[in-house]
Amino acid sequence: MKKKMKIKHSFKILISLITVISLLSCKKANNPDPQLTVNASAIAFTADGSTQDISVTSNADWSISNPVYSWLQLNTTSGKSGSTVIHLTTLSQNATGASRSGVLYIDCSNGQARRVTVTQAPSLYPGYNTSPIAPDMTGMTSNAVQLAAKMGTGMGLNLGNTMDSPNDGDWVSGKITDAQVKFVKKLGFNAVRIPLNWVWTHLSDRKKATIDPAWLARVKQVVGYCVANDVYVIINAHADLGWLEDNVNALKKDSVNAMQKAIWEQIATTMRDFDEHLIFAGTNEPKADNAEQMTILNGYHETFIKAVRSTGGRNSYRVLVVQGPHADPTKTASLMTTMPHDPVPNKLILEVHDYTPFQFTLMDADASWGKMVYYWGAGNLSTIEPDRNAPPGTDESQITTEFQGIKQNFVDKGIPVVLGEYSTARRTDPNKPMPKDTLMHNRSVDYWTKYVTKTAKTNGMLPFFWEVGQMLDRANNVVKDQRMFNALVAGYKN
Repeated sequence: MKKKMKIKHSFKILISLITVISLLSCKKANNPDPQLTVNASAIAFTADGSTQDISVTSNADWSISNPVYSWLQLNTTSGKSGSTVIHLTTLSQNATGASRSGVLYIDCSNGQARRVTVTQAPSLYPGYNTSPIAPDMTGMTSNAVQLAAKMGTGMGLNLGNTMDSPNDGDWVSGKITDAQVKFVKKLGFNAVRIPLNWVWTHLSDRKKATIDPAWLARVKQVVGYCVANDVYVIINAHADLGWLEDNVNALKKDSVNAMQKAIWEQIATTMRDFDEHLIFAGTNEPKADNAEQMTILNGYHETFIKAVRSTGGRNSYRVLVVQGPHADPTKTASLMTTMPHDPVPNKLILEVHDYTPFQFTLMDADASWGKMVYYWGAGNLSTIEPDRNAPPGTDESQITTEFQGIKQNFVDKGIPVVLGEYSTARRTDPNKPMPKDTLMHNRSVDYWTKYVTKTAKTNGMLPFFWEVGQMLDRANNVVKDQRMFNALVAGYKN
Protein backbone atom coordinates (compact mmCIF):
# COMPACT_ATOMS: atom_id res chain seq x y z
CA MET A 1 0.00 0.00 0.00
CA LYS A 2 2.84 2.40 0.88
CA LYS A 3 4.51 1.59 -2.41
CA LYS A 4 1.37 2.51 -4.38
CA MET A 5 1.02 5.78 -2.46
CA LYS A 6 4.69 6.64 -3.18
CA ILE A 7 4.26 6.03 -6.92
CA LYS A 8 1.08 8.10 -6.92
CA HIS A 9 2.88 10.98 -5.15
CA SER A 10 5.84 10.86 -7.61
CA PHE A 11 3.39 10.91 -10.50
CA LYS A 12 1.77 14.08 -9.13
CA ILE A 13 5.17 15.77 -8.84
CA LEU A 14 6.03 14.83 -12.43
CA ILE A 15 2.72 16.23 -13.69
CA SER A 16 3.39 19.44 -11.78
CA LEU A 17 6.87 19.78 -13.31
CA ILE A 18 5.51 19.24 -16.81
CA THR A 19 2.86 21.84 -16.17
CA VAL A 20 5.44 24.40 -14.95
CA ILE A 21 7.72 23.77 -17.95
CA SER A 22 4.78 24.13 -20.33
CA LEU A 23 3.74 27.39 -18.72
CA LEU A 24 7.29 28.74 -18.93
CA SER A 25 7.56 27.70 -22.58
CA CYS A 26 4.30 29.42 -23.44
CA LYS A 27 5.41 32.54 -21.62
CA LYS A 28 8.71 32.53 -23.51
CA ALA A 29 6.91 32.05 -26.82
CA ASN A 30 4.60 34.93 -26.03
CA ASN A 31 7.48 37.13 -24.85
CA PRO A 32 10.50 36.49 -27.09
CA ASP A 33 13.91 37.96 -26.27
CA PRO A 34 14.23 41.57 -27.51
CA GLN A 35 16.11 41.83 -30.83
CA LEU A 36 17.62 44.82 -32.67
CA THR A 37 20.50 44.56 -35.12
CA VAL A 38 22.04 47.06 -37.56
CA ASN A 39 24.37 45.79 -40.29
CA ALA A 40 26.87 48.64 -39.85
CA SER A 41 28.12 50.62 -36.90
CA ALA A 42 29.93 53.24 -39.03
CA ILE A 43 29.33 54.80 -42.45
CA ALA A 44 31.93 56.99 -44.21
CA PHE A 45 31.08 59.31 -47.09
CA THR A 46 33.51 60.93 -49.51
CA ALA A 47 33.77 64.71 -49.69
CA ASP A 48 31.40 64.81 -52.67
CA GLY A 49 28.87 62.64 -50.89
CA SER A 50 26.62 59.90 -52.20
CA THR A 51 23.96 57.46 -51.00
CA GLN A 52 24.66 54.46 -48.78
CA ASP A 53 22.34 51.96 -47.12
CA ILE A 54 22.03 50.41 -43.69
CA SER A 55 19.69 47.58 -42.71
CA VAL A 56 17.75 47.49 -39.42
CA THR A 57 16.29 44.19 -38.19
CA SER A 58 14.12 43.98 -35.05
CA ASN A 59 11.19 42.15 -33.49
CA ALA A 60 9.43 45.32 -32.34
CA ASP A 61 8.73 48.90 -33.44
CA TRP A 62 11.77 51.20 -33.65
CA SER A 63 12.65 54.82 -34.48
CA ILE A 64 15.83 56.65 -35.45
CA SER A 65 17.00 60.15 -34.55
CA ASN A 66 19.21 62.16 -36.93
CA PRO A 67 21.00 65.10 -35.26
CA VAL A 68 22.93 65.98 -38.49
CA TYR A 69 19.86 66.49 -40.67
CA SER A 70 21.43 69.66 -42.12
CA TRP A 71 23.72 67.56 -44.33
CA LEU A 72 22.39 64.00 -44.07
CA GLN A 73 18.99 62.81 -45.26
CA LEU A 74 17.25 59.54 -44.32
CA ASN A 75 14.43 58.15 -46.41
CA THR A 76 12.72 56.79 -43.29
CA THR A 77 13.07 57.31 -39.53
CA SER A 78 10.92 54.50 -38.14
CA GLY A 79 9.91 50.91 -38.76
CA LYS A 80 8.17 47.85 -37.41
CA SER A 81 9.15 44.25 -36.71
CA GLY A 82 11.19 42.74 -39.53
CA SER A 83 13.98 44.12 -41.74
CA THR A 84 14.08 47.64 -43.16
CA VAL A 85 16.65 49.25 -45.49
CA ILE A 86 17.39 52.91 -44.79
CA HIS A 87 18.92 55.08 -47.55
CA LEU A 88 21.40 57.64 -46.18
CA THR A 89 22.18 60.52 -48.56
CA THR A 90 24.58 63.42 -48.06
CA LEU A 91 22.98 66.60 -49.34
CA SER A 92 26.11 68.46 -50.45
CA GLN A 93 29.85 68.46 -50.87
CA ASN A 94 31.66 68.92 -47.57
CA ALA A 95 33.32 72.25 -48.20
CA THR A 96 33.79 73.05 -44.51
CA GLY A 97 37.51 72.29 -44.61
CA ALA A 98 37.21 69.65 -41.87
CA SER A 99 35.66 66.24 -41.43
CA ARG A 100 32.08 66.28 -40.18
CA SER A 101 30.32 63.56 -38.29
CA GLY A 102 27.23 62.61 -36.32
CA VAL A 103 25.67 59.68 -34.51
CA LEU A 104 22.34 58.18 -35.53
CA TYR A 105 20.45 56.74 -32.50
CA ILE A 106 18.13 53.78 -33.10
CA ASP A 107 15.71 53.03 -30.24
CA CYS A 108 13.40 50.01 -30.14
CA SER A 109 10.22 49.60 -28.09
CA ASN A 110 11.62 46.32 -26.75
CA GLY A 111 14.27 48.27 -24.84
CA GLN A 112 17.16 47.72 -27.25
CA ALA A 113 19.21 50.61 -28.75
CA ARG A 114 21.98 50.93 -31.32
CA ARG A 115 24.24 53.70 -32.64
CA VAL A 116 25.63 54.34 -36.15
CA THR A 117 28.45 56.85 -36.59
CA VAL A 118 28.33 58.75 -39.90
CA THR A 119 31.28 60.77 -41.20
CA GLN A 120 32.02 62.79 -44.32
CA ALA A 121 35.54 63.65 -45.43
CA PRO A 122 36.37 67.29 -46.16
CA SER A 123 36.88 68.67 -49.65
CA LEU A 124 40.26 70.35 -49.87
CA TYR A 125 39.25 72.31 -52.95
CA PRO A 126 36.01 73.67 -54.39
CA GLY A 127 34.03 71.51 -56.79
CA TYR A 128 34.77 72.51 -60.38
CA ASN A 129 32.10 70.45 -62.07
CA THR A 130 29.80 73.45 -62.01
CA SER A 131 28.14 73.03 -65.41
CA PRO A 132 27.62 69.33 -66.19
CA ILE A 133 25.63 68.62 -69.34
CA ALA A 134 23.79 65.62 -70.73
CA PRO A 135 25.90 62.86 -72.34
CA ASP A 136 26.58 63.40 -76.06
CA MET A 137 27.90 60.59 -78.26
CA THR A 138 28.32 62.78 -81.34
CA GLY A 139 31.74 62.05 -82.81
CA MET A 140 32.54 59.63 -79.97
CA THR A 141 31.42 56.26 -81.34
CA SER A 142 34.81 54.50 -81.37
CA ASN A 143 35.67 52.25 -78.45
CA ALA A 144 39.28 52.05 -77.25
CA VAL A 145 40.28 49.26 -79.64
CA GLN A 146 38.72 51.02 -82.63
CA LEU A 147 40.32 54.35 -81.75
CA ALA A 148 43.72 52.70 -81.29
CA ALA A 149 43.34 51.19 -84.77
CA LYS A 150 42.66 54.64 -86.21
CA MET A 151 45.73 56.10 -84.51
CA GLY A 152 47.76 53.12 -85.68
CA THR A 153 47.32 54.04 -89.35
CA GLY A 154 50.11 56.62 -88.88
CA MET A 155 53.00 57.28 -86.53
CA GLY A 156 52.95 58.67 -82.98
CA LEU A 157 55.09 61.54 -81.67
CA ASN A 158 55.61 63.36 -78.39
CA LEU A 159 55.84 67.15 -78.52
CA GLY A 160 57.92 66.91 -75.39
CA ASN A 161 59.72 69.43 -73.16
CA THR A 162 57.35 72.10 -74.41
CA MET A 163 54.06 72.53 -72.57
CA ASP A 164 55.43 70.58 -69.60
CA SER A 165 58.15 73.20 -69.07
CA PRO A 166 57.75 75.97 -66.46
CA ASN A 167 56.77 78.40 -69.19
CA ASP A 168 55.25 77.31 -72.47
CA GLY A 169 58.05 76.18 -74.80
CA ASP A 170 61.04 77.52 -72.85
CA TRP A 171 62.87 74.17 -72.76
CA VAL A 172 62.98 73.69 -76.52
CA SER A 173 62.56 75.84 -79.57
CA GLY A 174 59.39 77.71 -78.75
CA LYS A 175 55.67 77.17 -78.58
CA ILE A 176 53.55 74.67 -80.49
CA THR A 177 51.95 76.31 -83.49
CA ASP A 178 49.43 75.33 -86.13
CA ALA A 179 52.28 75.26 -88.66
CA GLN A 180 54.19 72.82 -86.46
CA VAL A 181 51.21 70.48 -86.24
CA LYS A 182 50.86 70.63 -90.04
CA PHE A 183 54.59 69.85 -90.34
CA VAL A 184 54.51 66.71 -88.19
CA LYS A 185 51.30 65.59 -89.91
CA LYS A 186 53.04 65.89 -93.29
CA LEU A 187 55.90 63.73 -91.96
CA GLY A 188 53.38 60.94 -91.25
CA PHE A 189 52.53 61.51 -87.60
CA ASN A 190 48.75 61.30 -87.25
CA ALA A 191 48.84 61.16 -83.42
CA VAL A 192 50.72 63.32 -80.92
CA ARG A 193 51.14 63.18 -77.17
CA ILE A 194 51.50 66.54 -75.44
CA PRO A 195 52.93 66.36 -71.90
CA LEU A 196 51.46 69.15 -69.75
CA ASN A 197 52.30 71.03 -66.58
CA TRP A 198 49.26 72.11 -64.55
CA VAL A 199 50.15 72.20 -60.86
CA TRP A 200 53.78 73.30 -61.06
CA THR A 201 53.43 76.77 -62.57
CA HIS A 202 49.87 77.14 -63.84
CA LEU A 203 47.67 77.38 -60.75
CA SER A 204 46.32 80.91 -60.39
CA ASP A 205 45.09 80.07 -56.87
CA ARG A 206 47.08 77.25 -55.30
CA LYS A 207 44.92 77.10 -52.16
CA LYS A 208 41.88 76.37 -54.31
CA ALA A 209 43.71 74.36 -57.02
CA THR A 210 42.39 76.79 -59.63
CA ILE A 211 44.06 76.45 -63.02
CA ASP A 212 44.91 79.76 -64.68
CA PRO A 213 42.13 80.38 -67.24
CA ALA A 214 44.70 81.74 -69.70
CA TRP A 215 46.59 78.43 -69.54
CA LEU A 216 43.42 76.41 -70.07
CA ALA A 217 42.67 78.60 -73.10
CA ARG A 218 46.19 78.07 -74.45
CA VAL A 219 45.95 74.29 -74.11
CA LYS A 220 42.55 74.38 -75.78
CA GLN A 221 44.08 76.35 -78.64
CA VAL A 222 46.81 73.74 -79.20
CA VAL A 223 44.31 70.87 -79.01
CA GLY A 224 42.30 72.78 -81.60
CA TYR A 225 45.31 72.86 -83.94
CA CYS A 226 45.54 69.07 -83.72
CA VAL A 227 41.85 68.30 -84.15
CA ALA A 228 41.50 70.74 -87.07
CA ASN A 229 44.37 68.96 -88.83
CA ASP A 230 42.90 65.48 -88.23
CA VAL A 231 45.64 64.62 -85.73
CA TYR A 232 44.75 62.58 -82.64
CA VAL A 233 46.08 64.21 -79.48
CA ILE A 234 46.74 62.83 -75.99
CA ILE A 235 47.07 65.42 -73.24
CA ASN A 236 48.13 64.43 -69.74
CA ALA A 237 49.12 65.63 -66.30
CA HIS A 238 52.87 65.10 -66.62
CA ALA A 239 55.61 64.88 -63.97
CA ASP A 240 54.60 68.29 -62.54
CA LEU A 241 57.24 68.08 -59.76
CA GLY A 242 55.85 64.69 -58.74
CA TRP A 243 52.74 65.86 -56.86
CA LEU A 244 51.03 62.60 -57.88
CA GLU A 245 53.82 60.43 -59.25
CA ASP A 246 55.95 60.54 -56.10
CA ASN A 247 53.01 60.18 -53.69
CA VAL A 248 51.33 56.86 -54.36
CA ASN A 249 50.94 56.11 -50.66
CA ALA A 250 48.34 56.06 -47.91
CA LEU A 251 49.68 59.24 -46.27
CA LYS A 252 49.13 61.41 -49.35
CA LYS A 253 46.19 59.54 -50.85
CA ASP A 254 43.45 61.98 -49.83
CA SER A 255 45.29 65.14 -50.87
CA VAL A 256 46.37 63.64 -54.20
CA ASN A 257 42.84 62.47 -54.99
CA ALA A 258 41.55 65.95 -54.14
CA MET A 259 44.00 67.62 -56.54
CA GLN A 260 43.39 64.98 -59.22
CA LYS A 261 39.66 65.62 -59.04
CA ALA A 262 40.02 69.41 -59.04
CA ILE A 263 42.31 69.72 -62.05
CA TRP A 264 40.53 67.15 -64.22
CA GLU A 265 37.11 68.66 -63.62
CA GLN A 266 38.55 71.94 -64.93
CA ILE A 267 40.43 70.39 -67.86
CA ALA A 268 37.54 68.16 -68.89
CA THR A 269 34.98 70.97 -68.73
CA THR A 270 37.18 73.26 -70.85
CA MET A 271 37.90 70.60 -73.51
CA ARG A 272 34.47 68.94 -73.43
CA ASP A 273 33.37 69.88 -76.96
CA PHE A 274 36.23 68.21 -78.86
CA ASP A 275 35.40 64.90 -80.56
CA GLU A 276 37.25 61.60 -80.15
CA HIS A 277 40.45 63.06 -81.63
CA LEU A 278 41.14 64.26 -78.06
CA ILE A 279 42.20 61.68 -75.46
CA PHE A 280 42.92 62.44 -71.80
CA ALA A 281 45.69 60.67 -69.85
CA GLY A 282 45.52 60.91 -66.06
CA THR A 283 49.20 60.96 -65.12
CA ASN A 284 52.66 60.00 -66.46
CA GLU A 285 55.00 57.65 -64.56
CA PRO A 286 53.37 56.97 -61.14
CA LYS A 287 55.68 55.21 -58.70
CA ALA A 288 53.91 52.12 -57.37
CA ASP A 289 55.95 49.12 -56.25
CA ASN A 290 53.59 46.70 -54.52
CA ALA A 291 49.98 45.57 -54.36
CA GLU A 292 49.01 48.13 -51.72
CA GLN A 293 50.39 51.02 -53.78
CA MET A 294 48.81 49.57 -56.91
CA THR A 295 45.41 49.74 -55.21
CA ILE A 296 46.03 53.40 -54.35
CA LEU A 297 47.19 54.10 -57.92
CA ASN A 298 44.05 52.57 -59.37
CA GLY A 299 42.15 54.85 -56.98
CA TYR A 300 43.94 57.86 -58.51
CA HIS A 301 42.99 56.58 -61.96
CA GLU A 302 39.37 56.16 -60.89
CA THR A 303 39.28 59.69 -59.49
CA PHE A 304 40.50 60.92 -62.89
CA ILE A 305 37.94 58.81 -64.75
CA LYS A 306 35.06 59.89 -62.51
CA ALA A 307 36.03 63.58 -62.78
CA VAL A 308 36.06 63.44 -66.58
CA ARG A 309 32.83 61.45 -66.90
CA SER A 310 31.00 63.70 -64.42
CA THR A 311 31.29 66.74 -66.70
CA GLY A 312 29.07 65.06 -69.28
CA GLY A 313 28.78 65.85 -72.98
CA ARG A 314 31.33 64.07 -75.12
CA ASN A 315 33.41 63.38 -72.02
CA SER A 316 30.80 60.79 -71.07
CA TYR A 317 32.18 58.60 -73.88
CA ARG A 318 35.75 59.86 -74.35
CA VAL A 319 38.55 57.29 -74.55
CA LEU A 320 40.91 57.72 -71.58
CA VAL A 321 44.48 56.58 -70.92
CA VAL A 322 45.74 55.18 -67.60
CA GLN A 323 49.33 54.36 -66.71
CA GLY A 324 50.94 51.24 -65.33
CA PRO A 325 53.21 51.47 -62.24
CA HIS A 326 56.25 53.59 -63.17
CA ALA A 327 54.86 53.19 -66.74
CA ASP A 328 57.34 50.30 -66.73
CA PRO A 329 56.37 47.30 -68.90
CA THR A 330 57.73 44.65 -66.53
CA LYS A 331 56.25 46.19 -63.37
CA THR A 332 52.95 46.76 -65.17
CA ALA A 333 52.68 43.17 -66.34
CA SER A 334 53.31 41.85 -62.82
CA LEU A 335 51.52 44.40 -60.59
CA MET A 336 48.59 45.67 -62.63
CA THR A 337 46.36 42.64 -62.28
CA THR A 338 43.16 44.66 -62.78
CA MET A 339 42.34 47.80 -64.71
CA PRO A 340 40.70 50.70 -62.85
CA HIS A 341 36.90 50.80 -62.96
CA ASP A 342 35.25 52.90 -65.65
CA PRO A 343 31.44 53.02 -65.70
CA VAL A 344 31.62 53.26 -69.49
CA PRO A 345 32.81 49.92 -70.92
CA ASN A 346 35.68 49.51 -73.39
CA LYS A 347 36.93 53.10 -73.27
CA LEU A 348 40.32 52.67 -71.54
CA ILE A 349 43.82 52.49 -73.03
CA LEU A 350 46.87 51.46 -70.98
CA GLU A 351 50.16 53.37 -71.22
CA VAL A 352 53.73 52.20 -70.64
CA HIS A 353 57.13 53.73 -71.50
CA ASP A 354 60.45 52.14 -72.43
CA TYR A 355 64.02 53.40 -72.18
CA THR A 356 65.71 50.00 -72.07
CA PRO A 357 68.59 49.79 -71.34
CA PHE A 358 68.85 52.97 -69.26
CA GLN A 359 72.67 53.01 -69.60
CA PHE A 360 72.27 53.48 -73.36
CA THR A 361 69.21 55.72 -73.60
CA LEU A 362 69.26 58.12 -70.64
CA MET A 363 72.34 57.68 -68.46
CA ASP A 364 74.54 60.79 -68.71
CA ALA A 365 77.34 59.96 -66.23
CA ASP A 366 79.07 56.83 -65.01
CA ALA A 367 77.90 55.50 -61.63
CA SER A 368 79.23 53.06 -59.06
CA TRP A 369 76.82 50.39 -60.30
CA GLY A 370 77.64 50.76 -64.00
CA LYS A 371 78.90 52.79 -66.92
CA MET A 372 77.22 54.66 -69.71
CA VAL A 373 76.69 52.51 -72.81
CA TYR A 374 77.38 53.85 -76.30
CA TYR A 375 76.95 50.69 -78.35
CA TRP A 376 73.90 48.44 -78.51
CA GLY A 377 72.45 45.62 -80.59
CA ALA A 378 73.66 42.75 -82.72
CA GLY A 379 76.44 43.78 -85.08
CA ASN A 380 76.87 47.19 -83.47
CA LEU A 381 79.23 46.45 -80.58
CA SER A 382 82.58 48.22 -80.60
CA THR A 383 86.05 46.67 -80.59
CA ILE A 384 87.57 50.11 -80.10
CA GLU A 385 85.75 50.81 -76.84
CA PRO A 386 84.44 47.43 -75.59
CA ASP A 387 83.85 48.69 -72.03
CA ARG A 388 81.01 50.83 -73.45
CA ASN A 389 79.17 47.95 -75.07
CA ALA A 390 75.76 46.97 -73.67
CA PRO A 391 76.20 44.43 -70.84
CA PRO A 392 74.89 40.88 -71.34
CA GLY A 393 71.16 40.66 -70.81
CA THR A 394 70.47 44.25 -71.94
CA ASP A 395 70.18 43.44 -75.62
CA GLU A 396 67.21 42.89 -77.94
CA SER A 397 65.90 39.99 -75.85
CA GLN A 398 65.23 42.28 -72.88
CA ILE A 399 62.97 44.55 -74.92
CA THR A 400 61.25 41.62 -76.62
CA THR A 401 60.47 40.01 -73.25
CA GLU A 402 59.07 43.25 -71.83
CA PHE A 403 56.77 43.83 -74.78
CA GLN A 404 55.61 40.22 -74.96
CA GLY A 405 54.52 40.51 -71.31
CA ILE A 406 52.41 43.55 -72.18
CA LYS A 407 50.91 41.77 -75.16
CA GLN A 408 49.95 38.67 -73.17
CA ASN A 409 48.56 40.54 -70.17
CA PHE A 410 46.73 43.34 -71.94
CA VAL A 411 46.70 43.49 -75.75
CA ASP A 412 45.59 39.87 -76.11
CA LYS A 413 42.79 40.59 -73.62
CA GLY A 414 41.39 43.43 -75.67
CA ILE A 415 43.07 46.30 -73.80
CA PRO A 416 44.90 48.64 -76.21
CA VAL A 417 48.34 49.84 -75.13
CA VAL A 418 50.30 52.94 -76.11
CA LEU A 419 54.07 53.03 -75.75
CA GLY A 420 53.77 56.62 -74.60
CA GLU A 421 57.51 57.36 -74.51
CA TYR A 422 60.68 55.82 -75.90
CA SER A 423 63.83 57.29 -77.43
CA THR A 424 67.56 57.53 -77.38
CA ALA A 425 69.86 60.25 -78.73
CA ARG A 426 73.26 60.55 -80.29
CA ARG A 427 76.01 61.55 -77.88
CA THR A 428 77.37 64.57 -79.73
CA ASP A 429 77.70 67.18 -76.98
CA PRO A 430 81.42 68.17 -76.84
CA ASN A 431 80.95 69.22 -73.20
CA LYS A 432 80.06 65.65 -72.23
CA PRO A 433 81.79 62.27 -72.74
CA MET A 434 81.58 61.20 -76.37
CA PRO A 435 81.95 57.79 -78.07
CA LYS A 436 85.29 57.02 -79.66
CA ASP A 437 83.69 54.65 -82.17
CA THR A 438 81.34 57.09 -83.91
CA LEU A 439 80.39 54.65 -86.66
CA MET A 440 79.16 51.96 -84.27
CA HIS A 441 77.49 54.49 -81.98
CA ASN A 442 75.42 55.98 -84.80
CA ARG A 443 74.49 52.53 -86.02
CA SER A 444 73.44 51.61 -82.48
CA VAL A 445 71.15 54.65 -82.17
CA ASP A 446 69.53 53.97 -85.53
CA TYR A 447 69.10 50.28 -84.79
CA TRP A 448 67.64 50.84 -81.30
CA THR A 449 65.11 53.32 -82.69
CA LYS A 450 64.03 50.93 -85.42
CA TYR A 451 64.05 47.83 -83.21
CA VAL A 452 61.94 49.26 -80.36
CA THR A 453 59.43 50.76 -82.81
CA LYS A 454 59.13 47.51 -84.75
CA THR A 455 58.89 45.31 -81.66
CA ALA A 456 56.22 47.52 -80.12
CA LYS A 457 54.16 47.36 -83.32
CA THR A 458 54.64 43.59 -83.55
CA ASN A 459 53.24 43.21 -80.05
CA GLY A 460 50.18 45.33 -80.79
CA MET A 461 51.33 48.55 -79.14
CA LEU A 462 51.11 52.13 -80.46
CA PRO A 463 54.58 53.77 -80.26
CA PHE A 464 54.88 57.51 -79.47
CA PHE A 465 58.51 58.60 -80.00
CA TRP A 466 59.83 61.00 -77.35
CA GLU A 467 60.88 64.05 -79.38
CA VAL A 468 62.54 66.95 -77.56
CA GLY A 469 64.57 68.44 -80.38
CA GLN A 470 66.99 65.59 -81.05
CA MET A 471 65.25 64.55 -84.29
CA LEU A 472 63.20 67.57 -85.39
CA ASP A 473 63.91 71.28 -85.48
CA ARG A 474 60.38 72.27 -84.54
CA ALA A 475 61.15 75.99 -84.57
CA ASN A 476 61.88 75.86 -88.29
CA ASN A 477 59.83 72.75 -89.10
CA VAL A 478 62.63 70.69 -90.62
CA VAL A 479 64.03 67.24 -89.93
CA LYS A 480 67.21 67.65 -87.90
CA ASP A 481 68.41 64.03 -87.73
CA GLN A 482 67.42 62.33 -90.98
CA ARG A 483 69.01 59.02 -90.00
CA MET A 484 66.93 58.83 -86.83
CA PHE A 485 63.75 59.74 -88.71
CA ASN A 486 64.47 57.11 -91.36
CA ALA A 487 65.02 54.49 -88.62
CA LEU A 488 61.71 55.44 -87.02
CA VAL A 489 59.84 55.13 -90.32
CA ALA A 490 61.54 51.78 -91.02
CA GLY A 491 60.41 50.50 -87.62
CA TYR A 492 56.82 51.37 -88.44
CA LYS A 493 56.95 49.75 -91.85
CA ASN A 494 58.73 46.53 -90.94
